[in-house]
Amino acid sequence: MSADFSRTFADSDMRQVLFAVLSVVSANPGISQGRVGTALGIKRTNMVTLVNQLVALDFVTRRPSTADRRAFSLTLTDKGAAAFTEAAARIHRHEAQLLAHLDTQEQQLLIDLLRKIRPARAEGLSPSNASDLSR
Repeated sequence: MSADFSRTFADSDMRQVLFAVLSVVSANPGISQGRVGTALGIKRTNMVTLVNQLVALDFVTRRPSTADRRAFSLTLTDKGAAAFTEAAARIHRHEAQLLAHLDTQEQQLLIDLLRKIRPARAEGLSPSNASDLSR
């Protein structure tokens, strides 16, 4: 999947982790840098590097939080919002291509199966015991 993402975005600065950060910030304008890191499971030092990259690309603004002056709040810039929208459109087109050979029932089955995997990963279960969720 990572290789698919890389091919889809070969002509841009977008990477999976940057898209993930933009996704969280887009859905939560003004969110603290630390909360984005927590939501995505990114260590604080790595989060600083990622936010520095997004600021350098002019995709986000980083300002001291009004609630906690020790924290930074993140907001998409117009350029960042446009980059996020364009990246999301590329992903949707790519997903449509991947799923094109599946009929509607098969697509729904795939979605249902992926939803079963997601809670297992969130709970820290290994793939070998993920089936325990269905019991």
